[in-house]
Amino acid sequence: MAKLLLTPQLVKSTSCPPDKRKIDLFDTDCKGLMLEVAATGRKTYYLRYQNERGHTKQFRLADAADVTLSQAKTLASKNRNLIAMGEDPATKKAQLRQVPTVEVFIRTQYLPYVKGYKKSWQTDEGLLRNHVEPVWGRRHMDEITKQDVLALMTAHRKTHAPGSCNRLLILLRYMFSLALRWEVPGVKSNPTAGYPRLVENNICERYLSKEEANALYVQLNRSGNTMLKYIVPMLILTGARKREVLDARWEDFDFERRTWRIPTSKSGRARHVPLSDGAVQLLNSVPRYRDCPWVFPNPDTKNPFVSFFYSWDTARKRAGMPEVRIHDLRHSFASFLVNAGRSLYEVQKILGHADAKTTQRYSHLAHATLLEAVNKAVEAIGGAYAPTSNNTTVLEMGKA
Repeated sequence: MAKLLLTPQLVKSTSCPPDKRKIDLFDTDCKGLMLEVAATGRKTYYLRYQNERGHTKQFRLADAADVTLSQAKTLASKNRNLIAMGEDPATKKAQLRQVPTVEVFIRTQYLPYVKGYKKSWQTDEGLLRNHVEPVWGRRHMDEITKQDVLALMTAHRKTHAPGSCNRLLILLRYMFSLALRWEVPGVKSNPTAGYPRLVENNICERYLSKEEANALYVQLNRSGNTMLKYIVPMLILTGARKREVLDARWEDFDFERRTWRIPTSKSGRARHVPLSDGAVQLLNSVPRYRDCPWVFPNPDTKNPFVSFFYSWDTARKRAGMPEVRIHDLRHSFASFLVNAGRSLYEVQKILGHADAKTTQRYSHLAHATLLEAVNKAVEAIGGAYAPTSNNTTVLEMGKA
């Protein structure tokens, strides 16, 4: 280590001795400024200093090929000022190196986390792989701004429906929320905050009427799939999701308390579904197989159905309802509840929705129910405001 007055000529002419890997030259004019001359010929300016804890540290300023000696001194002075104000430039630089890229965060932190509880993690993986990583993958998490979110969502909207755009937005919002919760280096705010969801006016809801449900039941009993007449009614009578019914085990049912515990729902948490008289009666009629834990197994394999689309498709077409989807049975269950006068809060709890906004889409009311409601208002007021046809006065044109 040598202390001397650095000059542009000295910087240019100094070389590393053959027997050394590098040499360090400290400038006597600028406190802490050091020139490192490597055996390879590379020359680099550093600032050596003591931090608030009294530890000696070294901070790289710039390559001597990129800045002049005068510029190196300016950089050294600026960083000494930061150190005097309590900001350690070496620590800040180390923190920047710890900030992961978007792709690294997705692959090493986000996906491993959601795989542990989220059934739809593969949907997340597909959205991120196809629409986020190609655009943001190599950028660091702290580089993503609100303008980046705006640009990504604007581009996505050109080729996708509002519902698809909202799913991507919700995913990004959750991903950055986790980064904030986990205190990922560099992430100080959520860039999706304040970005509104798009209005979804393309939602197509289908509700079964009582007559349609009966017509469908007739065809279920005629199906070659002997379990279909139990699976579909269970969906209608409980409002459960398809996979929840197919994976149901006998041990999950408490007939004394009349509850069905679904161990892992869509939200990743267990939920309890109350069992109506009809649901209990249905379960009591389901055939049981020896040593088979499943309630609705495939009779051939004694394991849950992977799919029963063909038999379902045949039954709905024969019933004259080819457009009815399996998930529409859940819509219909919610509709039956609301039409029976049950509150949206009750519907939310039974369906297992974490967000009340989700339940709003199921608040369909049959026209007959609305007519009954307005007629109740007339009955409450009395007959004075509903005159009969005998009291009607006809006025001729031009006569008062």
